[in-house]
Amino acid sequence: MKLTLFTDYSMRVLLFLGAHPERLCSIAEVARAYNISQNHLMKVVNDLAKAGYIESVRGRGGGIRLGKSADAINVGALIRHTEEGFDLVDCGTCVIAPACGMTGVLKEAVRAFLAVLDQYTIADLMAKREDFAAWFPETMLPDRADAPSRTK
Repeated sequence: MKLTLFTDYSMRVLLFLGAHPERLCSIAEVARAYNISQNHLMKVVNDLAKAGYIESVRGRGGGIRLGKSADAINVGALIRHTEEGFDLVDCGTCVIAPACGMTGVLKEAVRAFLAVLDQYTIADLMAKREDFAAWFPETMLPDRADAPSRTK
């Protein structure tokens, strides 16, 4: 089963924010970290904020952060939220669909796929948070007037 880019980006945003729970992050910073379009991320972030997965703080010094703890964000629930549907094939137009056993097998496979994802949280995916955060060097932080100086 292939997940959409929207789901991919949603996971990336949550993992990035989970790696930086101590501060607000910017969409631009997340986009730079993954080398992806900031415009694409804006739609993803808006959806995640509406669903309560992230919190958006407006204004000077604002940004985004997880809306709940990483161990409270279930991967299966997130995938169900971000994906349109889980039909692996369109059996509705097939003349043998009523007699074919493949339809039931594919539905069972999707249930198993989601059951595995239901066993994990964002925190589980970042089991070694220190190692995970190391993939996002502090040099990716935006140069902001309100950001603490990185030089001593």
